[in-house]
Amino acid sequence: MTDPHWLVRRALKVLQSDETPLYLFTLAAEEVDLVADVARIGRDEAGKLIGYQRPEKQKHVKQIQEYLDSESPVFPNGLILALPPEVKFKSSRGPGTSDGLAIAGTLEIPIALDDDGPRPAWIVDGQQRSLALARTKNRRLPVPVAGFVTQNLEVQREQFLRVNTVQPLPTGLVTELLPEISRVPSARMATRQLPSALVDMLNHDVDSPFRGLIRRASTATGEKKAAVVTDTSLVEAIRESIESPSGVLFPYRNIATGSTDTEGIRRVLIAYWGAVRQTFPEAWGKPATKSRLTGGVGIRAMGRLMDRVMTHVRDDDPDAQQQAAAELALVAEKCRWTGGVWEDLGLPWDDLQNTPRHISALSNYLVRTYLAERTGRR
Repeated sequence: MTDPHWLVRRALKVLQSDETPLYLFTLAAEEVDLVADVARIGRDEAGKLIGYQRPEKQKHVKQIQEYLDSESPVFPNGLILALPPEVKFKSSRGPGTSDGLAIAGTLEIPIALDDDGPRPAWIVDGQQRSLALARTKNRRLPVPVAGFVTQNLEVQREQFLRVNTVQPLPTGLVTELLPEISRVPSARMATRQLPSALVDMLNHDVDSPFRGLIRRASTATGEKKAAVVTDTSLVEAIRESIESPSGVLFPYRNIATGSTDTEGIRRVLIAYWGAVRQTFPEAWGKPATKSRLTGGVGIRAMGRLMDRVMTHVRDDDPDAQQQAAAELALVAEKCRWTGGVWEDLGLPWDDLQNTPRHISALSNYLVRTYLAERTGRR
């Protein structure tokens, strides 16, 4: 007799990888909630990233549920699950059980003992569908499932990023997950891996002027009001400086060996942005509606100014922040972060938008003003 706490389903074992077994099988709609749960992205008490899934989209879930509740739904959109190592696969007997690509058999999956108990599997793709399936009146609707066996969170996150390429994930969610995996799904994503890790450092380092100010996908609801800096803008500002040969952070990477002086980069970022906070205290830490400095356009433009300013400052100098502040003083009087009109640009402070055109215009204005003032000071 089958153990009542195990779900047994006919399945195919797909012969792709010995390290990560892959199974194709079917669950009834009501069984999905017994087997799998959603790994919501967040932070634990120590600040370590947990999970990887975006928040529930209630409108989307409701639309799926309404279709599932109709008379004859056709639901080919399967789920992808990360199954626990405890699953058991038994191949069927006979000469026709394998065609060299897959093996037919039965899969035994542990299920939750009660409503509040932990689920053995995690949903890697299809969280909105799974929520709708849990609520549909069609309780026995068959649902196609692909399940791979792993408890390795990095593997789950990697697969999560790979399967969500047709309908792009929110950029902030992707960038926050990238430092947590070693095999990045694409070259484009790889360029954001180090900058994202540095942004995470800036958000938690006790010496960072950005501490607690950066909004990430994992930011708790109660902390979002104070998190006024969008992580994607800061990631992009750092990425530009690291990737461009003219960027001040470019020399900290050894392309030949693949190594990076992250401590040196940390010193540059903390010194420079600490000087920004010191120079513009009235504009720091405010939402973009009250200050364009901490909005996307300000972060990106000041990031480009960093490449000019910090070439004149030694990152290992104990007085680096004060030196950077002295350099920023050259442009401080021309800045209109919280009121007034930007000279030459002819734009009121709150007309600046986080668009490529305005980012370029503001960046060029700040760099041009800085170089002119610095040349005139000699």
